[in-house]
Amino acid sequence: MRRVIDNDLLTLASRLIVGITLIYASYYKIVEPADFAKSIWYYHLVPGSLINLMALILPWLEMLCGLALILGVWYRGAALWANLLLLLFIAALASTIARGLSIDCGCFKAGKSATGPAWDALWFDVVAVFFALQLWFSKSTRWMLNPPRTR
Repeated sequence: MRRVIDNDLLTLASRLIVGITLIYASYYKIVEPADFAKSIWYYHLVPGSLINLMALILPWLEMLCGLALILGVWYRGAALWANLLLLLFIAALASTIARGLSIDCGCFKAGKSATGPAWDALWFDVVAVFFALQLWFSKSTRWMLNPPRTR
Protein backbone atom coordinates (compact mmCIF):
# COMPACT_ATOMS: atom_id res chain seq x y z
CA MET A 1 0.00 0.00 0.00
CA ARG A 2 2.87 2.36 0.83
CA ARG A 3 4.25 2.00 -2.74
CA VAL A 4 0.90 3.12 -4.16
CA ILE A 5 0.62 6.11 -1.83
CA ASP A 6 4.22 7.19 -2.51
CA ASN A 7 4.00 6.73 -6.28
CA ASP A 8 5.50 9.80 -7.97
CA LEU A 9 3.00 9.86 -10.84
CA LEU A 10 0.00 9.38 -8.58
CA THR A 11 1.23 12.17 -6.32
CA LEU A 12 1.76 14.48 -9.29
CA ALA A 13 -1.71 13.63 -10.62
CA SER A 14 -3.24 14.29 -7.19
CA ARG A 15 -1.38 17.60 -6.90
CA LEU A 16 -2.71 18.67 -10.30
CA ILE A 17 -6.27 17.46 -9.68
CA VAL A 18 -6.62 19.07 -6.27
CA GLY A 19 -4.59 22.18 -7.17
CA ILE A 20 -6.42 22.95 -10.41
CA THR A 21 -9.78 22.30 -8.74
CA LEU A 22 -8.98 24.73 -5.92
CA ILE A 23 -7.72 27.39 -8.32
CA TYR A 24 -10.72 27.00 -10.61
CA ALA A 25 -13.11 27.11 -7.65
CA SER A 26 -11.48 30.27 -6.31
CA TYR A 27 -11.56 32.30 -9.54
CA TYR A 28 -15.21 33.42 -9.58
CA LYS A 29 -15.24 33.85 -5.84
CA ILE A 30 -12.31 36.25 -6.09
CA VAL A 31 -13.83 38.13 -9.03
CA GLU A 32 -17.31 38.36 -7.47
CA PRO A 33 -16.93 38.41 -3.67
CA ALA A 34 -20.42 39.86 -3.12
CA ASP A 35 -22.00 36.97 -5.02
CA PHE A 36 -19.88 34.51 -3.06
CA ALA A 37 -21.04 36.15 0.17
CA LYS A 38 -24.62 35.39 -0.92
CA SER A 39 -23.65 31.77 -1.49
CA ILE A 40 -22.23 31.59 2.03
CA TRP A 41 -25.41 33.15 3.41
CA TYR A 42 -27.56 30.46 1.72
CA TYR A 43 -25.94 27.84 3.96
CA HIS A 44 -27.16 29.54 7.16
CA LEU A 45 -24.08 28.27 9.04
CA VAL A 46 -22.05 31.43 9.55
CA PRO A 47 -23.01 34.46 11.66
CA GLY A 48 -23.87 37.42 9.46
CA SER A 49 -20.97 39.44 10.79
CA LEU A 50 -18.46 36.87 9.43
CA ILE A 51 -19.92 36.29 5.96
CA ASN A 52 -18.10 39.14 4.20
CA LEU A 53 -14.80 38.28 5.88
CA MET A 54 -15.15 34.64 4.78
CA ALA A 55 -16.08 35.72 1.25
CA LEU A 56 -12.84 37.69 1.06
CA ILE A 57 -10.44 35.24 2.72
CA LEU A 58 -11.65 31.78 1.68
CA PRO A 59 -11.15 32.16 -2.10
CA TRP A 60 -7.60 33.45 -1.66
CA LEU A 61 -6.82 30.55 0.65
CA GLU A 62 -8.12 28.17 -2.02
CA MET A 63 -6.02 29.91 -4.68
CA LEU A 64 -2.83 29.84 -2.60
CA CYS A 65 -3.32 26.19 -1.65
CA GLY A 66 -3.90 25.23 -5.27
CA LEU A 67 -0.81 27.08 -6.49
CA ALA A 68 1.35 25.70 -3.68
CA LEU A 69 0.27 22.14 -4.42
CA ILE A 70 0.90 22.43 -8.15
CA LEU A 71 4.28 24.12 -7.74
CA GLY A 72 5.37 22.05 -4.76
CA VAL A 73 6.11 24.97 -2.45
CA TRP A 74 4.88 25.09 1.17
CA TYR A 75 3.69 21.62 0.29
CA ARG A 76 2.90 20.19 3.73
CA GLY A 77 0.91 23.24 4.74
CA ALA A 78 -0.92 23.34 1.42
CA ALA A 79 -1.80 19.64 1.67
CA LEU A 80 -3.08 20.16 5.22
CA TRP A 81 -5.16 23.20 4.22
CA ALA A 82 -6.54 21.44 1.15
CA ASN A 83 -7.73 18.57 3.34
CA LEU A 84 -9.21 20.93 5.92
CA LEU A 85 -11.01 22.97 3.26
CA LEU A 86 -12.44 19.89 1.57
CA LEU A 87 -13.61 18.46 4.90
CA LEU A 88 -15.19 21.82 5.74
CA PHE A 89 -16.97 21.87 2.39
CA ILE A 90 -18.18 18.28 2.89
CA ALA A 91 -19.52 19.14 6.36
CA ALA A 92 -21.29 22.26 5.08
CA LEU A 93 -22.86 20.42 2.14
CA ALA A 94 -23.91 17.46 4.30
CA SER A 95 -25.46 19.86 6.81
CA THR A 96 -27.37 21.57 4.03
CA ILE A 97 -28.66 18.26 2.69
CA ALA A 98 -29.59 17.03 6.18
CA ARG A 99 -31.56 20.23 6.83
CA GLY A 100 -33.41 19.85 3.53
CA LEU A 101 -32.10 23.08 2.03
CA SER A 102 -31.93 23.14 -1.75
CA ILE A 103 -29.07 25.46 -2.67
CA ASP A 104 -26.41 25.93 -5.28
CA CYS A 105 -23.19 25.18 -3.46
CA GLY A 106 -21.32 28.24 -4.74
CA CYS A 107 -18.34 25.99 -5.38
CA PHE A 108 -17.43 26.98 -8.92
CA LYS A 109 -19.74 29.85 -9.80
CA ALA A 110 -20.68 32.03 -6.86
CA GLY A 111 -23.98 33.81 -6.61
CA LYS A 112 -26.31 31.51 -8.49
CA SER A 113 -29.79 31.37 -7.14
CA ALA A 114 -30.46 28.93 -4.34
CA THR A 115 -32.12 26.24 -6.45
CA GLY A 116 -29.60 23.53 -7.32
CA PRO A 117 -29.00 20.30 -5.42
CA ALA A 118 -25.90 19.99 -3.26
CA TRP A 119 -25.50 16.22 -3.81
CA ASP A 120 -23.29 16.57 -6.89
CA ALA A 121 -20.93 18.92 -5.09
CA LEU A 122 -20.85 16.64 -2.05
CA TRP A 123 -19.82 13.61 -4.12
CA PHE A 124 -17.24 15.68 -5.99
CA ASP A 125 -15.71 16.81 -2.68
CA VAL A 126 -15.71 13.28 -1.28
CA VAL A 127 -13.73 12.08 -4.31
CA ALA A 128 -11.41 15.12 -4.10
CA VAL A 129 -10.67 14.45 -0.44
CA PHE A 130 -9.26 11.02 -1.35
CA PHE A 131 -6.76 12.71 -3.66
CA ALA A 132 -5.98 15.31 -0.98
CA LEU A 133 -5.46 12.59 1.64
CA GLN A 134 -3.07 10.82 -0.73
CA LEU A 135 -1.09 14.08 -0.90
CA TRP A 136 -0.95 14.28 2.88
CA PHE A 137 0.34 10.72 3.33
CA SER A 138 2.63 10.55 0.29
CA LYS A 139 6.37 10.81 0.81
CA SER A 140 7.00 11.59 -2.85
CA THR A 141 8.86 14.86 -3.40
CA ARG A 142 9.51 14.53 -7.11
CA TRP A 143 8.67 17.47 -9.39
CA MET A 144 8.43 20.01 -6.54
CA LEU A 145 10.11 23.40 -6.60
CA ASN A 146 10.74 23.32 -2.85
CA PRO A 147 10.26 19.78 -1.51
CA PRO A 148 9.73 19.28 2.23
CA ARG A 149 13.00 18.34 3.90
CA THR A 150 11.89 16.06 6.72
CA ARG A 151 8.95 13.95 7.68
